[in-house]
Amino acid sequence: MPYSPTRSIEGTVIAITGASSGIGAATAAALVDAGARVAVCGRREDRLAKLVTELGDDKVVPVAGDVRDPALNDALVAAAVRKWGRLDTMVANAGIGAYGGIMDLDDAELTEMVETNVLGTVWSVRSAVKQFRSQGDGGDLVIVASVAGFRGGADEAVYAGTKHAQVGLAGSLDRELRAEGTRVTLICPAGTHTEFAIGAGRIEGSAVLDSYLHPEDVAHAVRVVLEQPRAVRTTVWQMWSMQQQS
Repeated sequence: MPYSPTRSIEGTVIAITGASSGIGAATAAALVDAGARVAVCGRREDRLAKLVTELGDDKVVPVAGDVRDPALNDALVAAAVRKWGRLDTMVANAGIGAYGGIMDLDDAELTEMVETNVLGTVWSVRSAVKQFRSQGDGGDLVIVASVAGFRGGADEAVYAGTKHAQVGLAGSLDRELRAEGTRVTLICPAGTHTEFAIGAGRIEGSAVLDSYLHPEDVAHAVRVVLEQPRAVRTTVWQMWSMQQQS
């Protein structure tokens, strides 16, 4: 047979964290469109229910909860396995941010940001790897981070620190897990027009948001890396809109 640079992900089973809105919800829609089945989690149960209504309860299973809880991540994987028998991919997408100088945000805000962005990613990865190893055939880990993980900006020091942590985590996981058939992809978008940081440094309706990436752009990147042949891996994908400074 002739070589094909793409493969179908129809019928694969994918877990997505932070899927109640923004990039996570767009990714769920893009992957279901490609024929995948998705288990989604987020803190807003009503948003997850809306996603199920839009995409179909035969294609989506929701699990409400906070990604900072290791048990939530285990429950997400278990829901996918219970409904479809396996897990092929984890998209660790959940994340929050707020703008402000190092002394401007309070202790609770900073703690939530670090725990969500760093520990939430670690817990989702561990839950997925445990399942991949029980299946014995590897899988895909896709970590949605940010270009801030390579170059932090003013008034986002702690946020950028959490994204640098994700960059380091992904690089190490690639070296650790590749031999057992697990690919690790780091997707790093610049500013994306979502609910991210609205009221915490971004203003809903601001004209600058129109110059940002769309969540569907990032969702497309996730789909592209998953549709690569299993012999190919993309380790880092940075994304900017044409109107944004890099």
